[in-house]
Amino acid sequence: MRKLLATLAAATLASPALAASGPFVSLANTNFIVLISFLIFVGFLLYLKVPGMLGKKLDERAEGIKAELDEARSLREEAQTLLASYERKQKEVQEQADRIVAHAKEEAAVAAEEAKADLKDSIARRLQSAEDQIGSAEARAIREVRDQAVSIAVAAAKDVIAKQMTAAQGNTLIEDSIAEVNAKLH
Repeated sequence: MRKLLATLAAATLASPALAASGPFVSLANTNFIVLISFLIFVGFLLYLKVPGMLGKKLDERAEGIKAELDEARSLREEAQTLLASYERKQKEVQEQADRIVAHAKEEAAVAAEEAKADLKDSIARRLQSAEDQIGSAEARAIREVRDQAVSIAVAAAKDVIAKQMTAAQGNTLIEDSIAEVNAKLH
């Protein structure tokens, strides 16, 4: 109410109505008519309790803003909680990924060692197989050389015997051989 009176006093004192000619309180003075109309309008607004309604609306708006701020604050806290939760989950996932990588490295090292051992075994088997093949080839070569030497010796003996032996001696030798074979078989 004080504000209203202060406003009216300021409007009255600073009014250009004071500068008008003639009596101020007269229906012929337009400034006086405007002042009266303004005062009636302000009175009508006070009668309808417009300042109270404006105050109420402003209070409601202030409460709405406060409610929105409270909601925003609670949403912010909820978002911070979610962020902390996701950061914790990210750390857990990172730790799990590190464990998986470490385990994979260990398995790779074990697999590499097994592969080395398998390679050594494979090389040893191949060397043994190669040595066996070399030994077999050596034995075959020796057998072939002996067989060739025997063939040559038999051929040489045949030539020598053929040159030195007569037909009668050959027949006697054949008969003796047959008798010897016959004696051994029976």
